[in-house]
Amino acid sequence: MGLLPKNERKKPMDTPRTFFIWGATMSGKSYLAERFPNPFFINTDDNAEKAGLPNFQLKNIQNPDGSMKQSVIDQLDELILELGTTNSGFETVVIDVIDDVVDLIEQSILIENNIKALSDLGYGKGYAMQEQIVRGLVLELKALPMNVVYVSRISEKTDSNGNSIEAPSLKTKWYNMVNGNSDLVIRTRRIGTNYSRSATDKRKQYDREQISDPKILRILENVPGVFPRQATPASKTTTNEK
Repeated sequence: MGLLPKNERKKPMDTPRTFFIWGATMSGKSYLAERFPNPFFINTDDNAEKAGLPNFQLKNIQNPDGSMKQSVIDQLDELILELGTTNSGFETVVIDVIDDVVDLIEQSILIENNIKALSDLGYGKGYAMQEQIVRGLVLELKALPMNVVYVSRISEKTDSNGNSIEAPSLKTKWYNMVNGNSDLVIRTRRIGTNYSRSATDKRKQYDREQISDPKILRILENVPGVFPRQATPASKTTTNEK
């Protein structure tokens, strides 16, 4: 049996699977993440537990003498292995929040090496270890046969012109790493009692007709900026050629 496919074009199917959601506290980040199909939360706070959602609380566990008993690095490895090899019924894994996960990985390296700062390892070894672990985490999550949702907080940063702007609180180095492996970036906002969300970055221009997962399509239909705006009769313009 040959390996070559038939020489025929198929209808493109292009469903985004990896998402980055950011916004201020209580702006609806976790609420939006809950809307994804059958989510499992890898959590750094107790929001998912309070909401009664399936979750695992990440925490570096130490022995009474201060040595490491179980690190978040080992916990993440085991969780990803189970998600990829068992029929758990989960369709989405949510990292809530990715900012804290990066910090917990750094804390794990410090505890396991009995140091106060990553620079104490010398020759950039500590920073290289953290980067390798975070990069490996992002790639392993991307390889899972499910949706991946990263949640991040908001912070004020300064752009190249010295202007204050709002941006994800995840440090630029880590944001570029995560965003580079994401399909869609969504910002959530809360103004008074009103909530809104919008796409702030996307890998490509998505077409409703090419989203094969109706559950994902239902979510994206409620995020302005994901799809091109549909022209209405009132907004159409006509020109008379002479």
